[in-house]
Amino acid sequence: MNQAEIKRKRTESVLRELIPEALGTLDDSRINTLVVTEVVCSRGRYDAKVYLEPGELDAQEQEEALQRLRKVAGYLKTYVKESEGWFKAPNFTFEFDDELERIGRIDKLFEKIEKEIGHES
Repeated sequence: MNQAEIKRKRTESVLRELIPEALGTLDDSRINTLVVTEVVCSRGRYDAKVYLEPGELDAQEQEEALQRLRKVAGYLKTYVKESEGWFKAPNFTFEFDDELERIGRIDKLFEKIEKEIGHES
């Protein structure tokens, strides 16, 4: 791992902590409780994709939350810069992470296979 990759990973780690903290300061209960699962920065650290846990939100609520997050992205950027003393912060894009849902479906498939194998024995 070279020096640039180490800096990028460090930035991602800091953002994983600061973004939920910044969201918690907002008065909007629909987005201030969202859980950040991952942050992935671009090579130059100009952009950061923030992955969020969908929790119990349906598709329409997720879209509304994404719209609200786009509106507060400037505030989040300022919060991060001031908290860390950075000269600049990445531009944020937000996306709900469906990996947990995929893992749940895979687990159910394995359970189904295990039951079928158990019945054959």
